[in-house]
Amino acid sequence: MSREPATYPSLAGRRVFITGGATGIGAALVTAFAAQGAVVGHVDLADGAAVARMVTAAGQPAPWFRALDVTDTAALQAAIADFAAHAGGLDVLINNVANDSRHDPLAVDEARWRSLMAVNLDCGFFATQAAIRLMPAGGSIINFSSINALLGPAGMPAYVAAKSAIVGLTKALARQYGPDAIRVNAILPGWVVTQRQLDLWLTPEAEAEWMKQVALKQRILPEDVANLALFLASDDSRMITGQSVVIDGGRV
Repeated sequence: MSREPATYPSLAGRRVFITGGATGIGAALVTAFAAQGAVVGHVDLADGAAVARMVTAAGQPAPWFRALDVTDTAALQAAIADFAAHAGGLDVLINNVANDSRHDPLAVDEARWRSLMAVNLDCGFFATQAAIRLMPAGGSIINFSSINALLGPAGMPAYVAAKSAIVGLTKALARQYGPDAIRVNAILPGWVVTQRQLDLWLTPEAEAEWMKQVALKQRILPEDVANLALFLASDDSRMITGQSVVIDGGRV
C-alpha cells in the first residue's frame, strides 16, 4: 500500500511556523509541509541541520530555523514575528513542542511543575497570541494534545494536566477567532514511534501491550500525524474548527 500523502494545492505558498521542528513528529511536519510547497519556519532547542538536509535532499528550499527555548516567551514571539517578516506573512501555526518526561507527583516541586506547564501549555498560548496578530482570514492553528488527556495515565500528571488544558484552550480560541475566519483544532496522537520513544520507553514488551489495546495493529509513525496536520491546515478542512482529532490506531 502506498504511503504517499495527498497533495493539497491550497498549501502551496502558505507560510507555516512549527514549534519543536527538529526531531520526531516536528521533523515530519517540517518535511511534509515543505513537500506541499509551503514556506516553512521552525524553532527548537535541538539543531535544525538534519531536518534541513532532509528537506533540501527532496528538492525543496531549506526551512527557516532558529534555535531557542520555547519557554522564553519573548524569544518565541520574536521568532514568529521574524519568520513572518521573512516569509511575507503567517498562515499556519503548529504548536507541536512538548516534554512528556515521567514524574512522580510527590517528587514534583513548584519549580518543576511550572517548567512542565511552560513547555507543554504556556508556550502554545503565547505562540498563538503572537500568531493571531499576524494571521489573515483563512488561517489555521493546530495544537498538539495527546490521548493521555483522555486516558489520564499515572506517572506523568503535569503532562496529562497540560494536554487536557490544550483541549479546552483549543475550543476557547476557536470560538474567539471564528468570526475572523481563523480555525483552531487539536491533534491527539497515540503512541507515535519516534526515536525518543524508542530510546526511552517503547520496549518490545510495552509495544506488545500497546498492540493488544489498538484496533489497527500497526505502528503510528510521525508521518501519519503529519498527514493529518496537512489536512487540518488546508482549505479542504475549512469548516472544521474547535475539534480534538484523535489519531491512535483505535486505542480510545
